[in-house]
Amino acid sequence: MTTSALRRSRALWNRSTLNLDSDETLAQILERGELPAWRELYRLATDDPQLRARILRIVDRVPLPFPRFWRAAIAALGETVDLAAPVPHDDLDG
Repeated sequence: MTTSALRRSRALWNRSTLNLDSDETLAQILERGELPAWRELYRLATDDPQLRARILRIVDRVPLPFPRFWRAAIAALGETVDLAAPVPHDDLDG
């Protein structure tokens, strides 16, 4: 059950509804979300192994801010995570 923190997140500026089943929406929240939205996402991931796996997959493939934070958060929930694995980088600089 989501609360207003995720539904009100500025990360969803270009969406009319929250759809956590969408990897694109989830990535947008991971990239642009505020602390209350991230807290709620973490709370939801506590009881949802599929959500944890999707978060980890996105963090491992998409250049996002704080990838190591999310890896540590998912590891704290009991998932096996390679905390030393390289993180994706934005190739805008060539």
